[in-house]
Amino acid sequence: MKKTFLLLLLCLLDVTTSAQELFVGSYNIRYHNQPDSLNGNIWSKRLQVMSDQILFEQPDIFGAQEVLVDQLRDFERTLPQYGHIGVGRDDGKEQGEYAAIFYHRDRVKLLDEGNFWLSEHPEKPGLGWDAACVRICTWGKFKLLHSRLRFYYFNLHMDHVGKVARREAAKLVVSKIKEIAGDAPVVLTGDFNVDQNDEIYRIFTQSGVLVDSYTVAEHRFAENGTFNSFNTDLYTESRIDHIFLSPRFKVERYGVLTDAYWTPVAAEEQKGHDAPQEISFKSFVKRAPSDHYPVMAHIRWMKKK
Repeated sequence: MKKTFLLLLLCLLDVTTSAQELFVGSYNIRYHNQPDSLNGNIWSKRLQVMSDQILFEQPDIFGAQEVLVDQLRDFERTLPQYGHIGVGRDDGKEQGEYAAIFYHRDRVKLLDEGNFWLSEHPEKPGLGWDAACVRICTWGKFKLLHSRLRFYYFNLHMDHVGKVARREAAKLVVSKIKEIAGDAPVVLTGDFNVDQNDEIYRIFTQSGVLVDSYTVAEHRFAENGTFNSFNTDLYTESRIDHIFLSPRFKVERYGVLTDAYWTPVAAEEQKGHDAPQEISFKSFVKRAPSDHYPVMAHIRWMKKK
């Protein structure tokens, strides 16, 4: 009887430990616009590819950037397992891009949510400092189901032009994380528009409350940077899409996912070299589903010893 009880206890402890694991990500999906479609990067196809990719990877929670309300509605249809939070940055309702947070309803429960703007007046929509666009940060408090883990998730898109805006926004975000989350576990994702060599990147990594999941990962699969400009032939070492998190998170695996799809350019069939003659090929263009590659990480919350 005693042995059975001990075995059950050990199994329970093992389940509780494994339940502290999270699969998180950041995905700038590229806003829907006509010029992209005219260049062959058609939203309906990109939506299908991204949705299939997300449903294959099955992250517990991820931040998305550049999401317009029509794209949000499309994801509601193609990703029914996921709930989402966020508001349009231009009016705090549906106008402008969302910095949305998507969470898997079967694994994560939403407890609280909010938004603040990256400006001198974070409580309301408006341009900040020298920014070219209105910018927003969305946050949520979540509970990982079947565990005791409660955590905060922040997601943002910093300005692509204003250097002062990026610097001051970084300071604001760190301050807001301390104010809203306190000592609770935190994940911060987004398109920061600064890479790992920029001084503004160090505002986050030297804050004392965040580390870069890339640098502390036990295993990395990152053969390219995170921005591709819709050209799969390009290579960069710059990572401008980041997953920052509390230092007590252990990062087991980190990846920049460079999955692609193909669209036809010619109908003529051809045969490959050293390939069975039963196989036929056609000329296609290799395309990325967004002008950013998604970043994902498997992380585990480590209890204090």
